[in-house]
Amino acid sequence: MDQDMVVLARVRLLSANRRVVRGAEGLWIYRLLTQVEPEAYGSKLAYVLVEASASPLVRELPERRLALLDEAVEVAKALGTSNPYRAKMLARALAARQREREGRPAEPLTSDGQEHEQPFCYRRLAK
Repeated sequence: MDQDMVVLARVRLLSANRRVVRGAEGLWIYRLLTQVEPEAYGSKLAYVLVEASASPLVRELPERRLALLDEAVEVAKALGTSNPYRAKMLARALAARQREREGRPAEPLTSDGQEHEQPFCYRRLAK
């Protein structure tokens, strides 16, 4: 592991001044730091991977979306059972992967990481 890259990732993480760094930069940061400290950064990596799978950049690439979700599931499974975020992130990654396999669109996430719930009338029509 290149220690300069680890330091750069940590500097970018600290300079972002956000709870979770999203997008390509977040993927890079959390993928790298999860290799160094999986329990500290794995849940954030799983979160960003699920979020990235719903990105317009991969809208027309179902195999890429599924690969991101498979990675999210593996990262969440690798977290220790004592990790307080393991169950939540694993459930979110598994649900997103199941939706993807069934061909249903990804649910957008709110700023706190919760899925938006569709209004009742839309849920009935979607079924």
